[in-house]
Amino acid sequence: MARIIYFTRDYTPHDHRFLSKLAHIDHKVYFLQLERRGHALEDRPLPPQIEQIHWAGGHGPVSWRDGMRLLPDLQRVIRRVKPDLIQAGPLQRSAFLVALSGFKPLLSMSWGYDLLVDAKRNALWRWATRFTLKHSAVMVGDCQTIRELAVKHGMPDERIITFPWGIDLQHFTPRSSTDQADDPNGRHDTNFQPSTFTLLSTRGWEPIYGAEVIARAFVLAARQRPELRLVMLGNGSQAALIRQIFLQGGVSERITFPGQISQDELPRYFHMADLYVSASHSDGTSISLLEAMACGLPALVSDIPGNREWVQPAENGWLFPDGDANALAQAILSAVEGRERLGEMGCTARRIAEQRADWDRNFPVLLQAYDLALENPR
Repeated sequence: MARIIYFTRDYTPHDHRFLSKLAHIDHKVYFLQLERRGHALEDRPLPPQIEQIHWAGGHGPVSWRDGMRLLPDLQRVIRRVKPDLIQAGPLQRSAFLVALSGFKPLLSMSWGYDLLVDAKRNALWRWATRFTLKHSAVMVGDCQTIRELAVKHGMPDERIITFPWGIDLQHFTPRSSTDQADDPNGRHDTNFQPSTFTLLSTRGWEPIYGAEVIARAFVLAARQRPELRLVMLGNGSQAALIRQIFLQGGVSERITFPGQISQDELPRYFHMADLYVSASHSDGTSISLLEAMACGLPALVSDIPGNREWVQPAENGWLFPDGDANALAQAILSAVEGRERLGEMGCTARRIAEQRADWDRNFPVLLQAYDLALENPR
């Protein structure tokens, strides 16, 4: 039985997804958290089989300057636990610290934004990216785009394992026939009438996710189609700007802001929508997109490499030029006009999710990555 440290930046729903599976493997797994960023990102407790490591980190935000302060305590943790393998990510944060410690074997896990955004910041971040990959036995990523970027930064292609993180296909399902019989339009919110056409956004209200693009596009489209409604889950630093856009556009009464919701509640919002919308400027494999597809919801998403791996125009959704609110508005109008095809497109989306996004089927690939790292510590 191997001893594995799972070292991550914070504790998020994605970490919970991994740890819930790792709790049932034939290895002892420890959880190590680099920082704690503001409000809790995940309120579900760690699985009881996972042992949390208490150390100098994990108590607040961490900057580059904190790395040298935390490194000696990380080395102390490694001496005490004596792990056989450390899985760490993002690349320039948790994985970088492990690489600096000299521990082997390191399995680096890309979180998408570390290669899509952080690696492009400046020379220092590029150096940290290359340093980490050079000292990694294996790197895991969730899409072909991430794989190609890792190779450009010096990671041998044969040392990269690619698999979508996937979602729970039993939790994220299309509306049942019973639900449709009781509520044929899927509208569980009294703000929405059967004649409305509802868009759903589930991403954070941050610049990288393009929330402002969605707001501006909705105002443009809503002026032409009075039946349009928008549900914007979550919150974020652009909250004031986004609300101002809706207010000035005269569409505030057509928006619903449910705030932060739990994973248990999320399928209900997919079921009440006609179309999933995301204007993210940077993504690997978007879990939110996979959740929408699994719920049988067509998607209208930005035309970026990660999305192109999942959305086939006119088959299970549409793509629009990244950052172009006018193009997004026109795409929304086209979707409304062609709404009779949405059911067929939703079935295609669900079928793709079943074929490629099943977390139960995808997770064992991570264990193959463990075996590769343990056999070849590099």
